[in-house]
Amino acid sequence: MGARKRLVAEKRKAANKTQYFAKLKGCPSSPRKMRYVVDMVRGMEVNRALGVLRFSKKAAAADVEKLLRSAIANWESKNDRKAEDGELFITRIFVDEGVTMKRMRPAPQGRGYRIRKRSNHVTLFVDAKTNDVKE
Repeated sequence: MGARKRLVAEKRKAANKTQYFAKLKGCPSSPRKMRYVVDMVRGMEVNRALGVLRFSKKAAAADVEKLLRSAIANWESKNDRKAEDGELFITRIFVDEGVTMKRMRPAPQGRGYRIRKRSNHVTLFVDAKTNDVKE
């Protein structure tokens, strides 16, 4: 690894130590379906977001709820204390496209139709309201 690449990697690792996040990789649903759920909770306070996700009818909401609980646990472990009510907020959450598995389905007259089984990656950042203020 070159010197510049190593410096950039060290800078990125140092930045990750001050951020509180969780990642869900390879979730077997399409990114489009997951974005509906993610858009519901973007920017919310975490307890309110957990309530919204718990009572959502979307199947992807269960995965996002589990991811949010993991991000909260990461924040608590890095800060060595429990999160208080109204303290944590979802600062950033986004969905990226994952690996697409290609399958064939039999079709009439000896043909085969391609089926694309999509997956996605979700990244969720949480932070305390007091830490969001930048001078």
